[in-house]
Amino acid sequence: ELMEPLGTLTIAEARAGFADQVAGLAAGGADFILIETMSSLDEVQAAVEGARQACDLPVVVTMTFDTNFRTMMGVTPAQAVQTLSEWGIAVIGANCGNGPAEIERIMWEMAQARPEGVVLMAQSNAGLPRWLDGEISYDGTPEVMAEYAQRMRALGVQVIGACCGSTPDHLSAMRAALDGPPMTGYEPHFEQKQTETTAERRSARRALREQA
Repeated sequence: ELMEPLGTLTIAEARAGFADQVAGLAAGGADFILIETMSSLDEVQAAVEGARQACDLPVVVTMTFDTNFRTMMGVTPAQAVQTLSEWGIAVIGANCGNGPAEIERIMWEMAQARPEGVVLMAQSNAGLPRWLDGEISYDGTPEVMAEYAQRMRALGVQVIGACCGSTPDHLSAMRAALDGPPMTGYEPHFEQKQTETTAERRSARRALREQA
C-alpha cells in the first residue's frame, strides 16, 4: 500500500506497522535496525520514527536509486544523505539498484554531500538480472563485485556489502579484495558533477529571473 497522497496509508498507520516489526526484531536479539530499499523520505521517516518508538537500537537506512540516479519518488543521493543525517541516522547509503557501475556514481554523490561523521553503506546487486534457460541469473561475476568493493573503499564507503544476485562466491571475492591493499589512483567510471546545494540552485533560478 502506498502512503498518502499517492495511496491511502497514513504516516501514523505506517509508523505503527514499522514499530510492530521492529519490536519483534529487537525482542529477537537484533544488533541494529536496517531500513532498506526505500524510495520515499516520508516512508523512511515513518520507519525511523516507528523504530525509535519500539527500541533504542541504532538505525541504518539505505535507499534504492533508478537509472536516472534518483529514487522512484525523485530523491537524489545528496538529498538522501543530507536529510537522513539531519534525522540522526549515522549509517546511510544505497542498496539494490542496477549494479556496481551505477551505485558507484550514487555513492560518489553521497560522499560529496555527507556531513562529517556520517558513515556510508553500499549494497549493490550483482549486476542485472537476466532470464536464462528458465532461471533468473545476474551478470555480475565475483571479479566484478571484487572490483566494486575496492572502488567503494576508495570512495570512503565504510560498510560494503551486496544485494540481489549475490552468492557466497561473490562475497568471498569481495572479502578477499578488501583484505588486500587499497586501490591506488582511484578514478571514477563516470563524468564527475559536483552536487548543487539548495542555495546554489536558488541563486541560479534568481539569476535566470533577473535576466528575463
